[in-house]
Amino acid sequence: MPAWLELALRVVCVLAAFLTLPLVVGQAEHKVMAHMQGRLGPMYAGAFHGWAQLIADGVKFVQKEDVTPDGADRPVFRLAPVIALLPYLLALLVIPLGPHGLVAQPLDVGLFFVLAVVGIGVVAVLMSAWASANKYSLLGGLRGAAQLLGYELPLVLAAASVAMAAGTLSLPGIVEAWRPWWLLWQAPALVVFFVAGLAEIRRPPFDMPIADSELVFGYLTEYTGLRFAFFLLAEYVGIVVIAALTTVLFLGGWRGPFGDDYLGWLWTLLKLFAVAFVIIWFRVSYPRLREDQLQRLCWLVLVPLSLGQLVLTAAVRIAL
Repeated sequence: MPAWLELALRVVCVLAAFLTLPLVVGQAEHKVMAHMQGRLGPMYAGAFHGWAQLIADGVKFVQKEDVTPDGADRPVFRLAPVIALLPYLLALLVIPLGPHGLVAQPLDVGLFFVLAVVGIGVVAVLMSAWASANKYSLLGGLRGAAQLLGYELPLVLAAASVAMAAGTLSLPGIVEAWRPWWLLWQAPALVVFFVAGLAEIRRPPFDMPIADSELVFGYLTEYTGLRFAFFLLAEYVGIVVIAALTTVLFLGGWRGPFGDDYLGWLWTLLKLFAVAFVIIWFRVSYPRLREDQLQRLCWLVLVPLSLGQLVLTAAVRIAL
């Protein structure tokens, strides 16, 4: 097969995953929250178990009027949803689904690339906040910037611990170096990475930038129609990316209990959706953190814990 055709097929597959997996996660969130909170609406759309809820949401967003505030910076306002989506699409290009090259673009520095592009999300938050010409949006954007910049540090430190243990920045290389006993000695890094990842994608209980009881809807207040839907899609793609990274870095990626690499892609997806379920469960179960609680958790708990894990990993590597 020509190299250009193989690359094109890989990109098409990533685009299909980019458009499909977030919708599956969104549908799962409707159902999980309906069961956990006794919600009736999501269980009735389309009759059997509310199968058409996602379609109903799509039709609703398409029908809404696309409004741009008079005082807004129109080019920046309209570009912000695209900037919110783009980093996650690039991240999916280098996350391996299975062994034997089952990844769109393998990179020797894949972990560094993913962490770098995911960090661009703060730009979309600031763009939407500033361009909206709305005080609530601006306050939400400033909260978002403080949160994302703070939690980026423990996220990177936790990922660096795994990279140090594996001796490589390649995501497939980390999966190949992974061993089941890593679940014990890398458990603190797993907790730090997962919690910081939730904060990075601004999921409850880390949703202070869009606190509806205080800021209407924060930096998303002035967005309507499909642009608002793009921001929601970015949130669900963020869930997929954080769940996939957690799977690859800490849960063995495509490695299953039976050592069958041919079903590696299936194990990766099962672990990914299991982590996504935990993310949804956190939304249902925990109240929103106050701003002081959110920053205290970052700087007084997660950062020291990730630094301690980094020292432990260095000591184990030297000893071995």
